[in-house]
Amino acid sequence: MQIDFHHGVTYILARLAGFSREQAQIIAHSAQYVDDATKEGVVKFDNYSMFRCIASAHKAVDYRNFEALKNHLVWIPFHFLPGNQVSGYKGVPEFVERIICRPNSEVAQAMVAKCIRDRSHKHSIYRLGITMHVFADTWAHQGFAGISHPVNIVNNILNWRGEIDYDLNDRVDDFYNRPYWKALVNKFKSVFLKEVAPLGHGTVLSYPDRPYLKWKYEDFRGHVVERNNPETYMDAVVHLHKAMGRFLNGDHRHEPPPMKDHDLATIKEMIEGTTDDDGEIRHQKWLQAIADGKFSFGAESVVYVPTGAGSWRHRALGTEIEDLTEQLFIYSQEFLDSDWKLFHDAISNHRHVILHELLPEFGLSAA
Repeated sequence: MQIDFHHGVTYILARLAGFSREQAQIIAHSAQYVDDATKEGVVKFDNYSMFRCIASAHKAVDYRNFEALKNHLVWIPFHFLPGNQVSGYKGVPEFVERIICRPNSEVAQAMVAKCIRDRSHKHSIYRLGITMHVFADTWAHQGFAGISHPVNIVNNILNWRGEIDYDLNDRVDDFYNRPYWKALVNKFKSVFLKEVAPLGHGTVLSYPDRPYLKWKYEDFRGHVVERNNPETYMDAVVHLHKAMGRFLNGDHRHEPPPMKDHDLATIKEMIEGTTDDDGEIRHQKWLQAIADGKFSFGAESVVYVPTGAGSWRHRALGTEIEDLTEQLFIYSQEFLDSDWKLFHDAISNHRHVILHELLPEFGLSAA
């Protein structure tokens, strides 16, 4: 999913679930910031204090995408949560089958339950946003795995009528033939001692992440898989709303009241009707709908500033510099309560819980 859903729709669902404006802003910001937190390292202060932040995403062109451990530390806990299902694919190791992402899987439900049980933590509302990002992606990223493996191979992309979508296939070929990809391979050729299998849904670019699309593809077995994104996204909408209602109640088994019909219909109409290729444009249309009061919580102004002046990092550290490890910062006690610090506390906590508690409970050792 992209910023239109992770930020805009998540904000709407948080408000409809009963969170305040301020809480919904944090939840939605955290959900989207999972995709934007690409820097990691140690922040150093003038009083010898330190703070380590980790990355929850990689840039699109990042050689770390091809390093197995980096994939297991980022893509699996934050973007391609294992579904733990075994279908008996011929020639595919059982572990690989089990880490293929599945919508609303038992693993995903257990992740949400753990988040709810830990809601007394200071950073719990930030972790809820992170959890909602991962939970939502189990719908969009279903059928793909957060590792480099042939199970992610797509032979053909088809339109809804089952015809080969030559436009998209050409776009995929063009993307991987661009000079920076070729330069990347040459620069880090030691990584490519053997053929590199595709990671995640890279072979279909952003098709799974565009809410309005209906399409098909031939998977690694040659089987045609139908993807009705509007239907899939609406299923995610219902479950994210329910999960946030359960968080407010404090019980992962609680059945909160459903969304009002008007709100559900408005979300459905926008998911199906907002058809811009650019996720940023779709995002602005969602924010405008919120500002226009199209939902039952009324008209509200919502913004998202990922970097630079006004961003969480800028407010916490007072800098717009990208590489935080090259500067010595003046320490302030307020840093401990800053959104940026609490988000990174939540990111670290989430990754630990997924990799060292949740997945081992299902017999999976991912990192």
